[in-house]
Amino acid sequence: MTGFSSEYWEENYSEPESMDCIGNAKEHVEYMRSVFALEHIDISSIIDLGFGYGHLFQRAMKVFIPYKACGIEPSKYAFDKATKKKLKPVDSTKLKLYNESIEKWCSRASSKQNYFDLGICTSVMQYLTEDQLRSVVPVLAERIKYLYITVPTDKELDKQVTDLDFYDKYAIRRSREFYHELLFKNFTNVGNKIWESRKHFNEESTFFGDLLYRFGE
Repeated sequence: MTGFSSEYWEENYSEPESMDCIGNAKEHVEYMRSVFALEHIDISSIIDLGFGYGHLFQRAMKVFIPYKACGIEPSKYAFDKATKKKLKPVDSTKLKLYNESIEKWCSRASSKQNYFDLGICTSVMQYLTEDQLRSVVPVLAERIKYLYITVPTDKELDKQVTDLDFYDKYAIRRSREFYHELLFKNFTNVGNKIWESRKHFNEESTFFGDLLYRFGE
């Protein structure tokens, strides 16, 4: 994924306030905050893996006030728009922004700088090839404790056409089974949109106490 040109953003984001994770960014972040607070899990560092215009990323940093944050966006067009906003919630947050792909970030040498409590990956995976996904997902599980994922399956992409009269010509159509097979090798699903790294936790060490709701182990 090298990043979309302005054509993609103008086609797909012509009315951004009506889109998931933009118009309802507040609700998404409040859901994340509530889930982690309920389990007494501290979120002190955040990375957004494709922050687009920065709406959800900005809201998440405002709510969690992380000491460290990182944003990755491969599109120069979106990156330039987002960096014009005041993304940092407080001056003390150490914020790094990279105009590069997830694959590029995953190829960076592992260091403490590249490890995070929470990763946000919304509406990104449908644009990566299968080879790219199989390359980056294990690295994400190594570097990120919890991953917040939204990705439309083939059926949801079909519903966008019939219900919203919107066809995303850039998205790769894949089944729910495909994403389960991909993610379950490296993550455990512990809630709606929330995935826990199997590199960091298991049934014995998890902070999510309701073991009934663990899927993929």
